[in-house]
Amino acid sequence: MKNYKRTLVTAALPYANGPVHIGHLAGVYVPADIYVRYLRMRGREVLFVCGSDEHGVPITIKARQQGCSPQDIVDKYNNIISESFKGFGINFDVYGRTSSKIHEETASEFFKKLYDEGKFVTKTSEQYFDPEANTFLADRYIVGTCPKCGNPDAYGDQCEKCGSTLSPEELINPRSKLSGAQPIKKETTHWYLPLQDYEQWLREWILEGHKEWRSNVYGQVKSWLDGGLQPRAVTRDLDWGVPVPVEGAEGKVLYVWFDAPIGYISNTKQLLPNDWEKWWKSEDTKLVHFIGKDNIVFHCIVFPSMLKAYGDGFILPDNVPSNEFLNLEGDKISTSRGWAVWANEYLEDFPGKQDVLRYVLTANAPETKDNDFSWKDFQTRNNSELVAIFGNFVNRAVVLTHKYFDGKVPALGELQDIDKGVLAEIPALRESLEKNLEGYRFREALKDAMGIARVGNKYISDTEPWKVAKTDMARTGTILNVCLQICADLAIAFEPFTPFAARKLRDMIGSPLEWDLLGRTDILPEGHQIGEAQLLFDKIDDEAIQRQLDRLAAIRAQKEAEAAAAAAAEAAAHVEPQKPEITFDQFEAMDIRTATVLEAERVPKTDKLLKLTIDTGIDKRVIVSGIAQFYTPEQMVGKQICILANLAPRTIKGIESKGMILMARQGDGKMRILAPEEVLINGAQIG
Repeated sequence: MKNYKRTLVTAALPYANGPVHIGHLAGVYVPADIYVRYLRMRGREVLFVCGSDEHGVPITIKARQQGCSPQDIVDKYNNIISESFKGFGINFDVYGRTSSKIHEETASEFFKKLYDEGKFVTKTSEQYFDPEANTFLADRYIVGTCPKCGNPDAYGDQCEKCGSTLSPEELINPRSKLSGAQPIKKETTHWYLPLQDYEQWLREWILEGHKEWRSNVYGQVKSWLDGGLQPRAVTRDLDWGVPVPVEGAEGKVLYVWFDAPIGYISNTKQLLPNDWEKWWKSEDTKLVHFIGKDNIVFHCIVFPSMLKAYGDGFILPDNVPSNEFLNLEGDKISTSRGWAVWANEYLEDFPGKQDVLRYVLTANAPETKDNDFSWKDFQTRNNSELVAIFGNFVNRAVVLTHKYFDGKVPALGELQDIDKGVLAEIPALRESLEKNLEGYRFREALKDAMGIARVGNKYISDTEPWKVAKTDMARTGTILNVCLQICADLAIAFEPFTPFAARKLRDMIGSPLEWDLLGRTDILPEGHQIGEAQLLFDKIDDEAIQRQLDRLAAIRAQKEAEAAAAAAAEAAAHVEPQKPEITFDQFEAMDIRTATVLEAERVPKTDKLLKLTIDTGIDKRVIVSGIAQFYTPEQMVGKQICILANLAPRTIKGIESKGMILMARQGDGKMRILAPEEVLINGAQIG
């Protein structure tokens, strides 16, 4: 393994069309922050780069929906997102924006160099065009019926109901999201990056050179390469984005997938205009991309191919630790359905509990497979682990030190076997912790850190210094000295995971933040004055959790009601196919007449049947009809109807029914009586 002088860590640029949610935090930003904090504690030179991804179709769609400009949208969400990161202690060295001038200059220069060197190919194709809005339509601007599940509002690139990946050509009855018009096909020319030219190089670099990458990343890359790479468009017809910097490209911008990763470079330039190249063009720099699994292809195939095509010494990622997806209460997180826990709202609902969410998301991180977040698990982990183990141990150690030694670290006397055993466990846990952090196994690393807390909590419970103090104060001092050294270990070990609690603990006991001290028995010297005990964590009650569950239940109920309404509307619009044709003579055989209802009553022991006594103009007769769910007896009395008079009698529930009422039935089962436009004499023939 190569020894690098510095590490460049990038976190996927969050899309600035909405706040970040727990899926984003668990998938990218908390793990990246854990890694960066750890490296800095080891004294390594690190640069942590991120920023808002502010171009692309969803932003223009949201701007149209809200009647504002795309810039208004990205300004709003850039602020919300960046403040959320700060709230969770995720502090980037630079948090840039792809709508900035320096990014436009960098991305334009990148495209222009590849263009001038003939690295692109041009292709003319037919794409969907809105004849009313007079503009080409990106995939997300086209909606229609999903061919897989029948969802009438599937997008041109994906159906959010069934999750299928689609193309606009697959949609049934496609329509423009801008005007509602039916799109037409129109020719347009774009530039493409011929990814197939880099396929063999990618195979050698990744499949042969990086078998240590996570299986989900390696496997997805292999699948793409085995399927054969195709040219990928780097421009598109749109009025929001980085303008394509060549003649004849009016109305075209850089495709967001090409534009966005260059943001890592432009953001570094923004921070270090004179020194950025040592981070991007030096073999002494280790580049690590933290991303979600939906970005694997872009960071492992597309962006490296772009850098390879550009040349000029750009380094490639040493690793791309990508997480899978986090679900919420057993259901896929969906921003369009509002099925999410938003970072900014969490900070408002649970003030001072940033560490709790960081801890739970790490403990339940979807590192190799999709995982689930539940509010009950969140509560349990806080109350049973952070409060009952970590917090409880620290509180007892500090309180007892103040009680018996006036808050001064007591002397470490003769060690017994139990003391030696506990102190021997910490270096072993540190070694495992380091290996897991270096290997991007943050869930396992958190178990190691919590393992130190478990060791301490068990030790203080087993040794019972509050009982020993009654007879042996020297022994009590030794026990509490060991406990306080473990507290100092915890302040170091938990810094990457729960930085707010770690700082609070360090301030409480006055311990240093030096990784190399972790596991030593003399972090806090004898006689060192510690502060008063403060709770690191407090319990989360059932009421707070129920509020979150109720909010999700309301969202689910609303969406189910909307889905039911949509299904009902679709069913209502369904028209049965025409029945086999009949002859005129067959039609003539039906005697359809007007009649008036004289009496009406429900048929006992049934829900649907009404017994109607009618005047046909020929006679008075009884008809039994299954219309009770649509009409009450009171509504039927006096109503003129149309009947098939010469239908053979039939006995229903012991009542002879002579004839049938003519009714219209639609797809959802709704029925309505057919009646003359104006009152006619009873017995008037229809036909």
